[in-house]
Amino acid sequence: MAEITRVSVEEARRKTTAGQALLVCAYDDEAKCRKFNLDGSVSLTSLEAKAASLPKNKEIIFYCA
Repeated sequence: MAEITRVSVEEARRKTTAGQALLVCAYDDEAKCRKFNLDGSVSLTSLEAKAASLPKNKEIIFYCA
């Protein structure tokens, strides 16, 4: 398993805005994800649904409040 690396808010925003990373709400509860929704983020459920179609080298940044 890969090591977990923390990134700053600024770095996460830069990477997601540039299309280098996918921002994912780490909660498995859709209502909770909607409550803590950040611009450009997807829910964990949405990530799971499209995981097979994502490039293997796509960085994924998880967040929770």
